[in-house]
Amino acid sequence: MTHDTELDSIGADDEAPSQPMMLPVLPLRELVLFPGITVPIAVGRAGTLKAIEAARADGEPLVFAVTQTENTTKVAPDGLYATGTIARIEQVQRSLSGIQVILRAERRGRSVRYERSGRGYISAAVRAVEEDLPGDVEDAAFKALYKEAQERAAELAKKAGLPEETVRQVLSGIEDAGQLADLVAGYIEVPSEERQRLLETTSVEERLRRVLIQVQRQLEMINAREDLQSKIQEELGDRQREMFLREQMKTIQKELGDDDSGEELEELKAKLDALDLPADARKEVDREFKRLSRMGREAMESQVIRTFLETVSELPWNERSEESLDLAQAESILDEDHYGLADVKDRILEFLAVRQLRQAASLAEREAEALRLEEAEVAASDPVGDSKAEAGTEAKSTADGHKAPILLFLGPPGVGKTSLAKSIARAMGREYVRISLGGARDEADIRGHRRTYVGAMPGRIIKGMKQAGTKNPVFLLDEIDKLGASFRGDPASALLEVLDPAQNDSFTDHYLGIPFDLSEVTFICTANFVQNLPGPLLDRMETIDFSGYTESEKLAIARQYLVPRQLRQNGLREEQIELGDGALQAVISEYTREAGVRQLEREIGRLSRKVARKIAVGQVERLDVGAETAKDLLGRPKVHPEKMMAHDQVGVATAMYYTPAGGDIMFVEATSMPGKGELVLTGQLGDVMKESARAAWSYAKAHAGALHITKADFEQDVHVHVPAGAIPKDGPSAGITMATALVSSLSGRKVRHDIAMTGEITLGGRVLPIGGVKEKVLGGVRAGIRRFVLPKANEPDLEDIPEDVRDEIEVVFVSELGEVLALALRDASYEGGRLLFPGLRPEDVAPLSDIPH
Repeated sequence: MTHDTELDSIGADDEAPSQPMMLPVLPLRELVLFPGITVPIAVGRAGTLKAIEAARADGEPLVFAVTQTENTTKVAPDGLYATGTIARIEQVQRSLSGIQVILRAERRGRSVRYERSGRGYISAAVRAVEEDLPGDVEDAAFKALYKEAQERAAELAKKAGLPEETVRQVLSGIEDAGQLADLVAGYIEVPSEERQRLLETTSVEERLRRVLIQVQRQLEMINAREDLQSKIQEELGDRQREMFLREQMKTIQKELGDDDSGEELEELKAKLDALDLPADARKEVDREFKRLSRMGREAMESQVIRTFLETVSELPWNERSEESLDLAQAESILDEDHYGLADVKDRILEFLAVRQLRQAASLAEREAEALRLEEAEVAASDPVGDSKAEAGTEAKSTADGHKAPILLFLGPPGVGKTSLAKSIARAMGREYVRISLGGARDEADIRGHRRTYVGAMPGRIIKGMKQAGTKNPVFLLDEIDKLGASFRGDPASALLEVLDPAQNDSFTDHYLGIPFDLSEVTFICTANFVQNLPGPLLDRMETIDFSGYTESEKLAIARQYLVPRQLRQNGLREEQIELGDGALQAVISEYTREAGVRQLEREIGRLSRKVARKIAVGQVERLDVGAETAKDLLGRPKVHPEKMMAHDQVGVATAMYYTPAGGDIMFVEATSMPGKGELVLTGQLGDVMKESARAAWSYAKAHAGALHITKADFEQDVHVHVPAGAIPKDGPSAGITMATALVSSLSGRKVRHDIAMTGEITLGGRVLPIGGVKEKVLGGVRAGIRRFVLPKANEPDLEDIPEDVRDEIEVVFVSELGEVLALALRDASYEGGRLLFPGLRPEDVAPLSDIPH
């Protein structure tokens, strides 16, 4: 290769005189090569190939890489820019598609002239172009420009996805501002015309400023694109993203051969077809399945429909437990699991007896119906025969339509309501489901949510049926009196349909939207307070009252159930401990105060643990626990029940009261003092109790002569107090007790300490009935009292008291206050409606009542 040393006038005015080099021209289309850049270039044109061969034939494989002014396949000297890059051919690679040349640009060059060589390529007389450096490279403005260009270039590289370490290494290898400008210009995305202008700019400061502007534009474009993508992503939302991901998952599953959605649909279809659904339910299920089949798995509603159909397929539409109607076996199971509760057990056995008889009657009617149907087939054209067949169908419907009663177990905590429901299920051979309604405040807890809501699910009733797996379980609705109400609805109202035997054969859960038959379910509800139940709900249930246990019953329950269970739970064997009746009796009377046996079991467990500790550390090998030992182990007694007064007192009468924890006695105290004839009431008395006291006060004033009270006595103040002042008290049943204490205080007569009374008083002196007779009497017996005064109307309630207790006590039934006073006041009697004391004749005393005696 020859280098032309001849000078030309073109470009000589602005360039320093130098010897131009004759170099083969490498024309570039839409590519501008900057000094310091190494790039691969695909070569395919014949002239370009010859230019490369000519350059490689020389000792220095240099070419003049210059950009075409227009993107054409034919290259002419007048279609090339004057300014280009002197580049060295580093490597040439040949392949089937052509030749790839790796060029390393070394410096700028400007063509003095272009000429066609005789070997088919263009040559150029090229003179190197020197850069114009700033006058002072240490100038603060120039250094700031250089620093800003470096930082923006690094930022752009990071946004383009280049590793931070690579960017740092490249930038650290740059020695001057011109090299930085050329490097950045070579990689930014700008039109080729702008690249050419940057290449032609010899002023380093000007080129650096132009490059910085282009970099800044690139950064703003990238930031704008990121903001736009973020906004689009927000608009698409999570659902669109989920759809996109599901589509990707579906594609991946198909590639892997794991796409089993078709098989799942077939399995679901088989389950649904096997169900014996009512016509309305079948129509809805088929419609939803067709919708599911039409839509893709990635559709938003697909999972909702699938979950609905799976729920329907798992419900017991016709599965039933085979009932055990053996009354003897059922009675044995109930007696085995629970002590006492005779009335409750009788009611359950009556229910089973009715089921047994109706089942036998239904079987006989079905056999008769089958016979009638056979006759109807023979006489198919006879309208009379058709009517017989219809009658048979109606009989079957009537026989099968026996509605199970809704039972309400009502009583204090710990008396066995919940556990008895489980025993009933075992006795009947049915599945057992329990749901607790305590604190439920949302109607959707019962009826479920509509499927249009996100996260919708069935209510607790349908969930319970799904859990049972049969159509006829024993379903316990526990703590039904603890239901609440809120802005989400009243769950107690939602239960009206569930607990109505006339309606629950078509119970519709909001989630299902199709009727479900609950008529074969035996619903049992439990509650502590009947006052908390709405009237319409209570009207749908048959109430079975659970009263508290007597001390003898608690002793038997502890001996039969609680002690063995607690010994097992605390790792004790029967030969290691002996809990005597005295110890159990002490625990019952001095450490527990309840109607049930929950606290009693806890105390027995506590006692067992203390014995277990002594055995574990080797203090004893066996321990016989009596009353005193039990007290030593358990510490001081926790309960201090009232005891009978030691002697008679004026103005102090003994009343009986009832709480959910059981019955007990309390004392009503009345005392007279100088004053203005006012009645003072203390002891945290409720309104009803205060009214009873005022009624007794008015009665005493109205019948002062007959009660042996002088007018001067009423000029004093009378203070009535009921001890345990920190405990609120209310109710009318202390009416006769308050009247007795008032009359005693005003007349100065002592009240018998060995008698307890309960009953409501009217202004005319009549004694009205009250509730909780059993618990009140048992509380009095625990206090040591053996004589009781009860309203005449409560005489039938005496049967609720255990026979062994009835044999030990004396109960007097009264209908008016005079009878009460005659019994309660010491040495008093009641003859002919007159209250008499020793030394008084009937004709000298005014009658308390005009009722003949």
